[in-house]
Amino acid sequence: MEMIIDFPGGARVDAHFGPFTVKTDQPPAATAPTPFATFLASIGTCAGIYVLGFCQQRGLPTEGIRIVQRMHSNMFTGLVGKIDLEIQVPPTFPEKYLPALVRAAELCAVKKHFEQPPQFDITTQVMEPARA
Repeated sequence: MEMIIDFPGGARVDAHFGPFTVKTDQPPAATAPTPFATFLASIGTCAGIYVLGFCQQRGLPTEGIRIVQRMHSNMFTGLVGKIDLEIQVPPTFPEKYLPALVRAAELCAVKKHFEQPPQFDITTQVMEPARA
């Protein structure tokens, strides 16, 4: 998979892949989430895809289900040191499926990449001038 990252103006930085564009921006005049907020949102939304799929496969209603994501910073590094995902369900949700919902959310690909992070290789390349 390849993404093209460009700089459309101001503090905006956008990622383009396939037919999609993910827009990011920085305060104070932000018109989109920051890259880091988008990154954090990918954790909860990824877990949500697995919770949604679990419910859909079993014909369970998803109305009233939500995931609350809480980030806890490490006071020494300032980095996120812990992330809590709380799957909230309505009282009518079958209790027997609660542990399975947790197992489904744990399948999240974003979470798995945290557990075994990729290596990074950052380089530069001078592009050929555009020809008229």
